[in-house]
Amino acid sequence: MLTLFSRHAHPNCDGIGRRDFLKIGGLGLGGFGLPQLLAAREQAAKSGKSVKDTSVVWLWLGGGPTHVETFDPKMSAPVEYRSVTGEATTSVPGISIGGQFEKIASQAEHFAFVRSFAHTNSGHGGGTHFLMTGYDNRMVDNGGQPNRPSLGSITARVRGANHKETGMPTYVRMDGIGADGPAFLGTAYAPFGTNNQAKTNMSLRTSLERVEDRRALLDGFDRFQRDADRTGLMSGLDAFEKQAFNLVLGNATDAFDLKKEDSKVVSRYGKGLGEQLLIARRLCEKGCGFVTLNYGGWDMHGNILQSMKGRAPMLDHAVATFVQDVQERGLGENILLVISGEFGRTPKINRNAGRDHWAPLSTLALSGGGLKMGQVVGESDSKVTRPQTRPITPQDLMATVFDVLGIELQTQFINQGGRPVFMVENGKPIPELTTLA
Repeated sequence: MLTLFSRHAHPNCDGIGRRDFLKIGGLGLGGFGLPQLLAAREQAAKSGKSVKDTSVVWLWLGGGPTHVETFDPKMSAPVEYRSVTGEATTSVPGISIGGQFEKIASQAEHFAFVRSFAHTNSGHGGGTHFLMTGYDNRMVDNGGQPNRPSLGSITARVRGANHKETGMPTYVRMDGIGADGPAFLGTAYAPFGTNNQAKTNMSLRTSLERVEDRRALLDGFDRFQRDADRTGLMSGLDAFEKQAFNLVLGNATDAFDLKKEDSKVVSRYGKGLGEQLLIARRLCEKGCGFVTLNYGGWDMHGNILQSMKGRAPMLDHAVATFVQDVQERGLGENILLVISGEFGRTPKINRNAGRDHWAPLSTLALSGGGLKMGQVVGESDSKVTRPQTRPITPQDLMATVFDVLGIELQTQFINQGGRPVFMVENGKPIPELTTLA
């Protein structure tokens, strides 16, 4: 439901009054109007510190990508362990990655490939919860609910609902991942979904379909925008009503519209995942702090060589294009790309020529965010089974993301039991990537 104006009250603005301004249901949650939603988030986010102008794009490879055929080919291992796709030599001397990622390999100076990332949950739901929240939850694979807030929801809680200048939501979910919600932080910190009713309401299409006098509604918008400054109506709105106004009638929605992007850039990215990553870049430019995408199909229990041929090319092209574009635009310090899945795959090829679930070593690659790139972090053992050096946990990754986003490592919020809990208890920023330890 989206109600914006009724034709009574304020005589100086052709019947458009403050009390009738922006009562929005579709963008709110739990019965909130958008101004109230913004107020709730902003009140919770007050910390007395400035917000860092950085963003995270989390590319989720749903199903559990093989760490061997992606970024740790281990061609020195016995044949039944090494990458079935061979290796690609990268632009950084001494580093190679999976053989089907030649375009990413050409951009390796802008990547950090983490080869010692590991955790302890080889279930799809449980592993996803571990990565998205930094905490294990073995009940998720048996119907349990997430019990910790996701990184994106924490970002929304810390920064507030929307960018104060552009109105862009702080946390945007382009595709659902699982355990990517707010848990005990509350529904006010849920992601803004690009495929749900929220985006429809954001672009006003729902209202235009439901209101018989569509022209009158649009005329009302025009009159309001034309006369607001003259009548002083905007000065009578509180800060959250202004944010709501800017979100709905401002230009935040332009970021979702690729017709507003240079056609050559759109063509360069390509369809599918390429389009999604291009939108993600545009969202970040408009002030979005956290974007999630899900490029699934990595649960490769059989014929992994053929499966990789189906999934790898689009990933290779889209990611390499995104990273190059971000660098060319001077955004390498501002946007961090995280590539992960819920776990890795068994080191030894199974009897079906595939690999099974394997949490003790997992895929992880990072690009940008002002971190130190052009390196491999950690080392796997001789059969790509477990970390040989520098084991890195989901909480270490979480702490590194906190560092990029400017979130205090000691951040605490009240849980469902009414007690303050740390968002990160044991993790530390990965020292090879950042000066913090």
